Amino acid sequence: MSNATLNIEGKEYSLPVIKGTEGEFAVDISKLRDQSQYITLDDGLGNTGSCTSAITFIDGDKGILRYRGYPIEELAEKSTFVETAWTIIWGRLPTESELRRFSGLLTEHELLHEGIKHHFDGFPIDAPPMAILSAMINSIGCYYQDLLTNMSSEADFEDVAARLISKVRTISAAAYKMSIGRPIIYGVPEYSYVQNFLHMMFSLPNRPYIADPDIVKALNLFLILHADHEQNCSTSTVRMVASSGANLFASVAAGVCALWGPLHGGANQAAVQMLEEIQKANLPVKDFVEKVKRKENGIKLMGFGHRVYKNFDPRSKILHDIAKKILNKKGQSDELLDIAQELAEVALKDEYFIERKLYPNVDFYSGIIMRAIGIPLNMFTVMFAIGRMPGWIANWKEVYDNKKQRIYRPRQIYTGKNQRPYELIDKRISP
Repeated sequence: MSNATLNIEGKEYSLPVIKGTEGEFAVDISKLRDQSQYITLDDGLGNTGSCTSAITFIDGDKGILRYRGYPIEELAEKSTFVETAWTIIWGRLPTESELRRFSGLLTEHELLHEGIKHHFDGFPIDAPPMAILSAMINSIGCYYQDLLTNMSSEADFEDVAARLISKVRTISAAAYKMSIGRPIIYGVPEYSYVQNFLHMMFSLPNRPYIADPDIVKALNLFLILHADHEQNCSTSTVRMVASSGANLFASVAAGVCALWGPLHGGANQAAVQMLEEIQKANLPVKDFVEKVKRKENGIKLMGFGHRVYKNFDPRSKILHDIAKKILNKKGQSDELLDIAQELAEVALKDEYFIERKLYPNVDFYSGIIMRAIGIPLNMFTVMFAIGRMPGWIANWKEVYDNKKQRIYRPRQIYTGKNQRPYELIDKRISP
């Protein structure tokens, strides 16, 4: 192991240099404060590694995304969401029997306890689905307290993980049904994970929803591509909560709340809202593009570019083709989707976008796909949460398995008032 030397006011501090398996380097400053009075400051943690992890690798400059070493392109082509979920959590592709057992657990645990159903009644009809999802995950955890606190084997953990992945799908569909005043629909054992979600979302008691194979494939891809994405805001939140010893359900519920933010999980919703504003204003796409270039009236281009990927988002390339296929198959015209197609075509050819690397990202295409499937706008982030569940579970497990894990406790640089006396500004009436 090599070391880096930090020189502060003539005094040198030796800091270990850590190398990742993909050639990434980090200077370990975890003991800097023990040696000196200094800490490092990195607002937003954009250049700080908060942990070591064996789950996901991203090279933003080269457009590389791998789960457990498997390229996202190969998983998208050959895998299913359920298989990818197992792979992310346990670190390798499952055997046929392992996959069959895990799929069976998902089917076994898809029902909700009857007591849980009454919780839905406590929410107003216009309650945000993400608020319902987070609250319900915590509520469900109350029914499995012994299981959550006494996971003594890998089989126990697999059972808990399957319960969460299965029930989050049921909760999400149920929340949607309740919001539109329709009865909750449960899954069909013979259906796949994705088929069952679509069935629970769109079926009526006497009119089952028959999913188009391309719709199933598109949603399957969406979930695979959102299954994990390194130490983003919500995943870091899950790890931070887990470091306190909180159980899996409580930690994931916190992740849902972090994902809820419009700067994180709400990006695909923002992209569709941008398209709706273009439509409402009856604004030609070329005119909108010119307004973006002039930065007119705070107009922003949503769903383009990415903080991590500098040249292209590998997930967007995968979703582009299936999005186009679905749009071409639609039996009825959708002006919003037509606008989206035209905007994407302009962005891929216009020098302004090319120079600034403002390419359509995964949020742009996923928003289009969600709309084409019929998923309502307020459910977009919920879909993201369903997909991200395996990644959250895997990250929680890394913290849980690490017996040397310390509770997360970031430092700060205080910029407030210095010590001052307690002096009243005016006289107050004593109670």
